[in-house]
Amino acid sequence: MFTLTHLATPPPESLKSQVLQMVVDYFSDISPAPLAPSNPLYQLYQYVIGFEVHLYLQAMGSEPGSSARLILALDNEDPAQVLGFALYLPSPDDPDACTLAYLAVRAGHRRRGIARAMLQQMLILHPHAALACVASRVPTFEAMGFQVLAARGPQVLMNTRGTASDGWIAVQDIEPIFQSKEVRQIHTYLVKQHGEKAMRDAEKQRDRLLDQLGRQAETLAQQRCAANRLH
Repeated sequence: MFTLTHLATPPPESLKSQVLQMVVDYFSDISPAPLAPSNPLYQLYQYVIGFEVHLYLQAMGSEPGSSARLILALDNEDPAQVLGFALYLPSPDDPDACTLAYLAVRAGHRRRGIARAMLQQMLILHPHAALACVASRVPTFEAMGFQVLAARGPQVLMNTRGTASDGWIAVQDIEPIFQSKEVRQIHTYLVKQHGEKAMRDAEKQRDRLLDQLGRQAETLAQQRCAANRLH
């Protein structure tokens, strides 16, 4: 069993470190660019998404109207252990609206209602919720009350209502992370480890994956939207 806790300020370091570790461990599940571990760029993208979540957690509470919120599922028998988390961004000018940024549950505790419980907790406060995910994850979120609105790049846009909110969301800009000294150092290390040709091949593999995900997202969105019009 588990207990949910809802945070508007940064979590204690012990819990934060577990959340960040889950982001790294389940990168392929939650990333908009879910590279395979065999791709040499995998480590770089792992770092970027981990740092993005770190920035969200670090900024919690600093701007009450726009900062992220965190729902944690904690083990009843060991409340110091995080079983899952949902990181979401409320809209400061639409109190009903929010965007789910990241959702993850430990592999050994899935299919026990943890993800559904965390989303339900979020929807109590913000019933007009949005998210973006790859096409393969759409059925999971449809089962939790989300519906497909459209495709955007490699992802499908989903919402609990038939239209997106007009409210704005303070989304973390990850471009500076990609341009950071740390990312450049990681890239340099990977080039030395794998060679320039392997890194060019890795970039081509990433681009092919994103193109494939984009086609899947577009096809699924068209199918769902056509089915909704028939109903």
